[in-house]
Amino acid sequence: MPHAGTVVAVFNSNPDLVALLRFALERVGFVVMVGHVQDVRSGMLDLPDFIRQHDPRVIVYDLVMPYDSNWNFLAHLRDSDVMQGRHFVVTAPNSAAIRVKVGTNERIYEIVDEGDIDAVVQAVREAAKARPTR
Repeated sequence: MPHAGTVVAVFNSNPDLVALLRFALERVGFVVMVGHVQDVRSGMLDLPDFIRQHDPRVIVYDLVMPYDSNWNFLAHLRDSDVMQGRHFVVTAPNSAAIRVKVGTNERIYEIVDEGDIDAVVQAVREAAKARPTR
C-alpha cells in the first residue's frame, strides 16, 4: 500500500462519521489517529502534545457552526508552530455557508454520503504526497 505508515489525524465531532473516515483511510493504508474538535477547543486535548506524539502528515479537520469563530480557530491552529509542514483537508456539513460567512475560496469537502468520503480519501492521498507548504 502506497500510504502504509503515513499518519492522518481526524478531528471531528460526529462518532459515526469518524468511524466511516477511519475505515476508509485505513483501507487504503493510512494510520489514523482521532481527536474530537470540542476537546481541542476546550483544551481537554493537548493538541501540541498529540501532534508531536503521532506526527500526522495530514489533518482532516471538520468545521462546524458557528463557522466564523471556528474558521478563526482553525486559522490559529494552522499557524501554530507544531502544525508547520502539515497539510489540512477541511470538511464541513455546509461548505457553501462557510464560503459566504468567511469569504474563503479554499476547497472544503462536504460530506453528505459515502461518495463524499471517497473524495476526502482522495484529497488525503494527494495531501500526503504533497511537499510541505510552510
